[in-house]
Amino acid sequence: MTEKDTNPSSTHPPLPPTSEDEQFFRLRLLRSRRVGISTYKRLLIEHGTAQNALAALPEVARAAGVEKYQICPEGVVQAELKAGRALGARLVPQGSAYYPEPLNDLSDAPPFLWVLGDPTFLHKPMIALVGARNASSLGTRMARSLARDLGAQGYVVVSGLARGVDAAAHLAALDTGTIAVQAGGVDTIYPAENTKLAEDIAAKGARLSEQPIGLQPMARHFPARNRIISGLAQATIVVEAAAKSGSLITARDALDLGRDVLAVPGHPMDARASGCNMLIRDGATLVRDASDVIEALAPIAPRSAPELPLEAPAEVPKDRRSLQETAALHQKILSRLGPSPLAEDQLIRDLGAPSSDVSPVLVELELDGSIDRAPGGLLTRAS
Repeated sequence: MTEKDTNPSSTHPPLPPTSEDEQFFRLRLLRSRRVGISTYKRLLIEHGTAQNALAALPEVARAAGVEKYQICPEGVVQAELKAGRALGARLVPQGSAYYPEPLNDLSDAPPFLWVLGDPTFLHKPMIALVGARNASSLGTRMARSLARDLGAQGYVVVSGLARGVDAAAHLAALDTGTIAVQAGGVDTIYPAENTKLAEDIAAKGARLSEQPIGLQPMARHFPARNRIISGLAQATIVVEAAAKSGSLITARDALDLGRDVLAVPGHPMDARASGCNMLIRDGATLVRDASDVIEALAPIAPRSAPELPLEAPAEVPKDRRSLQETAALHQKILSRLGPSPLAEDQLIRDLGAPSSDVSPVLVELELDGSIDRAPGGLLTRAS
């Protein structure tokens, strides 16, 4: 589950775990029921350590109306860590040397990544190449050509390991460097037809996921995966995409981050080209070959993998609202939410209340199941 965090502290990644115990407790906190990324960050800020946050979580849930709340059992996290070690995967916490710096621009950056393969690829210049699963012959040829030529120029190609454009791009970039971002666990290959390709990527590049080891991908995991693809890359290239497709979600995520979006034009009567043509109409750079991409981007700047300097958790004032005031704020929030997603910062502006008052109440409403957070941090009222 992923969420957006509008607390000012979210502009800084959290301090990396200082011990294996703290890493264990943080992972246990993140895997606990109804704890998404925003709630995870807030609990760490309020309680200082993950162990303290875990101890406080049942009471936080009780205050939100959830009785008999159970935090993630230790055995579940122990099993995940054991499975990761058996797989040969590396658990990379946000703030550590191996964590990819571009992801810190995401307000809902993954607190942990499982990485299978060579994590140094996460610190090389990256370009995302995405497109239709039912790509045309011309589309897959274009994907291969772009991936091969951009790889020769020093870029690592990032994609989502789907069939069609993704698979063609990964395959063409195997020898120069490619990263596959997976919607399920890093050990779970989807679709199964890409099993050999996934093995080759792990051997020559890297596969990564924010999800627990062994998790089978569900529909809601793919938009979350797409934000990581766009977050890693300096630019996103869309080869073929329908007007409503996951590739356009990736492109929108990239635009939200201020990253470059480029698109390959297609025939107006081909539905697989409609999304690309819309992007170009709306200002995306038209791509005929790799030279158009290289011309549109700034020269490659070498990037290292330093330990990230981070700020200590800020003191959060205790809630001094009465039960009546809290109930009134709950009702105000719920009355402004419906089935259509709304950004948290927009909700706060609509309420005309301080973020410090609203954000803790959103955590309470999420824990009691009254609201849901969609990928990207958008809020909806639970149905």
